[in-house]
Amino acid sequence: MQTKHTTVETLLEAIPYIKKFFGKTIVIKYGGSAQTSPDLKEKFAQDIALLSLVGIKPVIVHGGGARISELLEKLQITSEFIDGHRVTSEDTMRVVEMVLSGEINKNITSLLNHHGAKAIGISGKDSSIIEAKPKDGGKFGYTGVVTKVNAQMINNLIKEGFIPVIAPIADSAQPNHPGFNINADVAASKIAGAIGAQKVLFLTDTVGVLDKNKNLLNSLDKDDVEAYKKDGTINGGMIPKVDSCIDAIYNGVNKAHIIDGRVEHSILLELFTSSGIGTQFVRKDNPNNGIDMNKLLNDEM
Repeated sequence: MQTKHTTVETLLEAIPYIKKFFGKTIVIKYGGSAQTSPDLKEKFAQDIALLSLVGIKPVIVHGGGARISELLEKLQITSEFIDGHRVTSEDTMRVVEMVLSGEINKNITSLLNHHGAKAIGISGKDSSIIEAKPKDGGKFGYTGVVTKVNAQMINNLIKEGFIPVIAPIADSAQPNHPGFNINADVAASKIAGAIGAQKVLFLTDTVGVLDKNKNLLNSLDKDDVEAYKKDGTINGGMIPKVDSCIDAIYNGVNKAHIIDGRVEHSILLELFTSSGIGTQFVRKDNPNNGIDMNKLLNDEM
């Protein structure tokens, strides 16, 4: 009986958050263990199906770095990273597109559809949804910087009831160009801002952003991030993640979150519980940071 009561209490706690996010778009960057563990993949698909059923509009932007690195090693193609960004040669670009747009994108789409979600897998090249130019003047090879997002195309898919699953491969203005490899965190941030998402969630293999004593930093703003980057607390692969979070909240997204994708149903824990998980990024001058629980419980849907 106690278990049943606990279940009911959990559902009641979720009500104000379901009401708050009803009809809103949530961008989710899907990567790390959540994308490779068979059990976590199933939990992720269940979470996305549930979001859709309660009237929330998820958009998935996925990575695939581990699988890309695995295949590059098998093909004996060298690859390096600078500040968390992959340097993409022409040979590497072929593998990146094959893995992201082909293997991973379609596997995610198929899994979501199997769980009752109406998902459609696309690449940033489709209808030039993502356009880019070389990062740092070509220093990173075919790794690109997003210059434009076709928000109308994404929003049209959402209006038709689809869950877009987007591979972060960008189109180029040049004909016969192989395209650009876009960091998935950056792509998620740019897409979230372009389509006016309520939130963007980054699923990673860490509990969030940690200080030098390995304690979780619950909430950060732009000044906090710059200070932690300067003293080395935030470094390596965490840099593009936190930069993407800051970019999102200063370009129209209400909140950004880095959450632990190794935790089952981490998306639901972040969206539908009062405590949430991970590190949130908010503008200190944003009046919409809070949530009036009593008002949401008493208002009509």
